[in-house]
Amino acid sequence: MSVATNMATPDFPKVALIAGPTASGKSALAIDLARRTGGTIINADSAQVYAELRILSARPSQADEAQAPHRLFGHVAGTQDYSAARWADEAKAQIAAAHARGSLPILAGGTGMYLRTLLDGIAPVPPIDPAIRAAVRDMPVALAHAELQRRDPSAAARLNPADTTRVARALEVVRSTGRPLADWQADRVGGIGDTIALHPLILLPDRAWLIDRCDRRLVEMFAGGAIEEVRALLARHDIAPQAPVRRAIGVMEIAAFLAGSASHDEALARAQAATRQYAKRQYTWLRHQPPADWPRTDALETSNRLDHFARLL
Repeated sequence: MSVATNMATPDFPKVALIAGPTASGKSALAIDLARRTGGTIINADSAQVYAELRILSARPSQADEAQAPHRLFGHVAGTQDYSAARWADEAKAQIAAAHARGSLPILAGGTGMYLRTLLDGIAPVPPIDPAIRAAVRDMPVALAHAELQRRDPSAAARLNPADTTRVARALEVVRSTGRPLADWQADRVGGIGDTIALHPLILLPDRAWLIDRCDRRLVEMFAGGAIEEVRALLARHDIAPQAPVRRAIGVMEIAAFLAGSASHDEALARAQAATRQYAKRQYTWLRHQPPADWPRTDALETSNRLDHFARLL
């Protein structure tokens, strides 16, 4: 994330940001900050936008949502295509609406691409030829990555060879435009980072504590309705097999259990392992990619975390 944010500019409208890996306590802190400031919580988590995944995405409960205004949570049907660009547009509108009401916008989430798109802007990539997009999306990821190595070696080296979505995106861009995606990304437009007074905080709790919390939360999800949630999702014939909502962590693992190809404990263990890996990736990204002057904290107590927002309180 390259944006130079105006964290200390009093003349600009204030926006709070609480970022952190999954299970780090972002939602609880956001609710506390919103209650103390009259703020509005705006979701910045890519799984929590989907209506079908309240439990498995750890979306705030109805009781939590009743404590403060929540926006962009569960507002997207799994049948829809959704992107960081669309989220950024919607987040801008919600930030403006909160400011108009005299309410502090509080961004809460750990999806780095969302935050980067909102603050830095988006690469002005021309529309992709639909035929090229369809051809690329139909390719096995191994073949797509092999072609990407020939046409855009730097992207191929940067991306996980098994990351179907990002490999396909990089390949379709270079096929359609003749330019690597990184070239387009060097000229981002539409970011709001230089028009707001951002008050960020990155939660980086002890790794062992975080992993244990991830594991325990999956146990609670499995016992608290996640299995029924996935059963209902799988019954939706209007949602394509490759839709992003079906690729959320836990869906495939529970689907295997429901199909009889995995036991309950095996499905749980696989979901826990996938969540741990995801949390580690988020932790690494948030530790190194945001600007160095963004405060990081390993504090676990809400009161200690709130100290970082003293100027807003």
